[in-house]
Amino acid sequence: MKDLFGKALLDYQNGNYTEDLMTSTHISDEDSLPLPYLFRDFKSMPKLEQEALKLSKGEILDVGCGAGSHSLYLQNKGLKVKAIDVSQGAIEVSKLRGVTHTENKGLLEETEQFDTILLLMNGTGIFQETAKISQYLQHLKSLLTANGQILIDSSDIKYMYEDEDGGFWMDMNAGYYGELDYFLSYKNEKETPMKWLYLDFDTLKLACDTVDLKCELVLEGEHYDYLARLTL
Repeated sequence: MKDLFGKALLDYQNGNYTEDLMTSTHISDEDSLPLPYLFRDFKSMPKLEQEALKLSKGEILDVGCGAGSHSLYLQNKGLKVKAIDVSQGAIEVSKLRGVTHTENKGLLEETEQFDTILLLMNGTGIFQETAKISQYLQHLKSLLTANGQILIDSSDIKYMYEDEDGGFWMDMNAGYYGELDYFLSYKNEKETPMKWLYLDFDTLKLACDTVDLKCELVLEGEHYDYLARLTL
């Protein structure tokens, strides 16, 4: 990983903002990811994220913290937050912005227990593909305190396969339609391609059932997105 995401965040943090990140998938064209959006405050966050932050309690793990916007909000509310990200640049930016407890690591490397675990901005993306969902859910389960909760969001991207007549052109012989090849570029440099997973709620709930996690729908967004709460 070249950590172009981290480089972009550092550029913005250090006043060198000249262009945005560009993203695409194997089923969608290139689109921009505005860097200012990654530094947003609570008022600028989608309702799903706001609700997740309102529900957060106890000791909190912010998985894939990015620029640290969620962690900062919770920290300023007096809550104890640990922010982790595989991007070294993201961790550096989070520290510069004032997040006090950060670590450059992946979710599967985490071993502490928490009352709330946050996976936001399509939190299911970290699972990468359906074959790995159980592994990640089992690990998340091991990180929960007795009355802990996992707050995770995603989207049902079935709509992206819809044709003009309302039908769907998905290849039924292929894998799950939410498994995407994700491409990111910044300043004419391309990141190593990665897998990214969007999960519809029913599929997430079924996966949770298989590892004995309760899964409830907390809130639905305006564009096929939702926030779910997982508990023991």
